[in-house]
Amino acid sequence: MRQPRIAVVVGTRPEIIKMAEIVQLLGPRAMLVHSGQHWDDAMSGAFLRGLGLPAPVASLAVGGQTRAMQIAETIRGLESLFDRERPAAVVVQGDTNTVVGGAITANALEIPLVHVEAGLRSFDRRMPEEHNRVVTDHLADLCLAPTTNSRDNLLAEGIPADRISVTGNTIVGAVAAVLRATLETTYARIEELGLTPDDFVVATIHRPENTDDPRRLTTLLDNLAAIAERTRVLLPLHPRTRGRIASFGLDAKLAPLTLLDPLPYDEFVGLCAQAAFTISDSGGIQEEASVWRRPVIVVRRSTERPEVIGTFAHLCEPGHGLVREALALYAAKEFTIAQLAQLPSPYGDEHAAQRCLDALDQLVENRCV
Repeated sequence: MRQPRIAVVVGTRPEIIKMAEIVQLLGPRAMLVHSGQHWDDAMSGAFLRGLGLPAPVASLAVGGQTRAMQIAETIRGLESLFDRERPAAVVVQGDTNTVVGGAITANALEIPLVHVEAGLRSFDRRMPEEHNRVVTDHLADLCLAPTTNSRDNLLAEGIPADRISVTGNTIVGAVAAVLRATLETTYARIEELGLTPDDFVVATIHRPENTDDPRRLTTLLDNLAAIAERTRVLLPLHPRTRGRIASFGLDAKLAPLTLLDPLPYDEFVGLCAQAAFTISDSGGIQEEASVWRRPVIVVRRSTERPEVIGTFAHLCEPGHGLVREALALYAAKEFTIAQLAQLPSPYGDEHAAQRCLDALDQLVENRCV
């Protein structure tokens, strides 16, 4: 008897990375759907192939559109797909436009919805992602919270305890596996780039709050240039950021930095694990830093990941304070790295994906009774 299919809906690089092990554990039951929110092959297609995932059963090509259109096109594409083959459940991860589109579709078609990485809150309504995750959590039949803090956020909003399961975060297993597999190639890549372990910085910038305001983006690039006077700063350029820099006429400000194209995940993780620290506006890197155990300066107004603030992560907006924070971390790098090496990740162990699958299977079984 054929087992019921489970629709796993992804749209961006972080979603692919965090859902990869769940898809692998599902095996032939997985019905992988890619919204195309990250349409650049280096940001999505390469990750699907590199992680050994099956080709998506559908690609919706919603990338490059407004937020409203991305959500609308995701809903339209998924409804058409699910009319042809109705899954036993829909699984989404995180807080993207793809996620909320998948959540609304599942709810409208009365298909059980599972939200991986539920309960994160920045309490910052300026962030589109905050709205996406709140809507998704309240529509979900099963909220898979990575930490007890996330669970408490859900309970405080009135979501019943029987719809919540604390699983840990799948990123812990993903990063740990990469680190074990890539140690030798990482050292070779560091040598190729002319770097010394613990003596360079990796920066990633892509969020609209940093890239859509020319003054803020200018300040941030000037900050990275000031840090580059002390140590090498690697900047893998997100396609969105590259486009904004060009449109604002800021290309000359990139000269002090070591520019890279978007990196394969294993190479990126390997470099960050040997850097003195990272500078990023990514949500995922705040979690990943707790696995590779190096500090990250979070260049944002707020964060939905308070579990790492004050240990692995430091919140700091662009400006003179960012440069001071970076230079202080660099000056104390040996001490800081040694301290962080002793701390466990607050996001759990390497078995989160299996816990997610167990909870998902229980939901499906209960719905089939």
